[in-house]
Amino acid sequence: MTMPVRPYDAYAPATIASRQVAEIVEALRRDIVSAAIPPGAPLGQEALAARFGVSRMPVREAIRHLEAMGFAVTESNKRTRVAELSREDLIDIYEMRAALEPLALRAAIPHLTNAQIDEAAAIQASLAGADALTFGQLNQAFHMTLYRPSGRARLLAQVDALFNAADRYLCIAKSPPGQREKSDREHEALLEACRLRDVDGAAAVLLAHIGDARGVFEMLDWG
Repeated sequence: MTMPVRPYDAYAPATIASRQVAEIVEALRRDIVSAAIPPGAPLGQEALAARFGVSRMPVREAIRHLEAMGFAVTESNKRTRVAELSREDLIDIYEMRAALEPLALRAAIPHLTNAQIDEAAAIQASLAGADALTFGQLNQAFHMTLYRPSGRARLLAQVDALFNAADRYLCIAKSPPGQREKSDREHEALLEACRLRDVDGAAAVLLAHIGDARGVFEMLDWG
């Protein structure tokens, strides 16, 4: 059974005060990540307000959150569109992940409790059979559970945003045979290093894990 991840808790430490806005953000995020709303498509406030049966105010706030998450861009004419995808953006995301996530993990391990590691392990156990969108959310929750004890709010917010950006690529990538299993083994190795409080070992496993994921995405046909 897939472990449920509530949309307004999935992206901590970023929080959305209004449940209504959070639900709009989650619905649009799912549409953007799954390409139901494709890259470059307009995000018109009036049309979205009609879709969700709300005024333009919560839609406007939801769009601001989507911009902060890297899913939307507002152009000079004030029209908002879904952000485009590119190889350059992909490389940028993964180079930043490789720099920031080991830093977050190193800061977190001295404060990690066994209960928190068990929580990450439970999330890992739920990844089997998940579709790409759910896999991305659970994978994000797995990693953030291990990083959050660092207490580095600014750092965690940046890492969280990078996971959100990477999710769009995850949904269009076709993983080669055995890639999910390899990712599972890397997660298990990361959990074991965390249980041993092996800071250097955990950071090395994580860096290799991020590099493997980047390699899969770079094999995409960019046309």
